[in-house]
Amino acid sequence: MLPAIIYTNLITLVLITIATIIVTLFISHKLAGPLFRFEKEIREISEGKLSKDTRLRANDQIVPIADNLNLMRQSLRGKIAGIRDDLGEISRMATDGEANAVLVREIDRLRLKMDSEFTL
Repeated sequence: MLPAIIYTNLITLVLITIATIIVTLFISHKLAGPLFRFEKEIREISEGKLSKDTRLRANDQIVPIADNLNLMRQSLRGKIAGIRDDLGEISRMATDGEANAVLVREIDRLRLKMDSEFTL
């Protein structure tokens, strides 16, 4: 009788261990994948690449964080586009008003710098 109990306990222990490993791998995959993706996306944002949004699988655990990251990107895109448009308008006004050539050149330099620093 004692060997049967020991075998039963060993089998139960092995099954619980296997189940624990599977659940742990599943949960870590659900978190580690999106976290790796966030790391990559944040690096791209820091490089000025704002043209694409973060996409995760619908059933990933941290989709709300991806949504907030997308809102941040959209906000930055809008603000930078507004500044770029304002610089273009100032440049046109300066050119039409025959402002100082140095001023026009500096405004154009700023626009070019923004275009090279940010990808919208």
